[in-house]
Amino acid sequence: MSDAVTRAAALLKEHRDSIDRLDAVLIYTLAERFAQTQAVGKLKAEHDLPPSDPAREATQIARLERLAEESGLDPEFAKKFLTFVIAEVIRHHEQFQK
Repeated sequence: MSDAVTRAAALLKEHRDSIDRLDAVLIYTLAERFAQTQAVGKLKAEHDLPPSDPAREATQIARLERLAEESGLDPEFAKKFLTFVIAEVIRHHEQFQK
């Protein structure tokens, strides 16, 4: 194996190790986020509040789109991602309402 290929393999491993660490951060961050939204869902159910808050959701989506733009991430991807997460949160909140 040439030196260039060996260096490329080492760099590839470094990148993949970094991706693996970031994936773990994402999962633990999502778990913490859902723990917080579960608490919100329980509070809403206890006080007979609706599981969805469209104004809050729109504000959060716009906020994430701005953050995505600032960080160089595709804002449309950020919007799709948060929309998916919000849908899951609402599903959990609806379960508390039952």
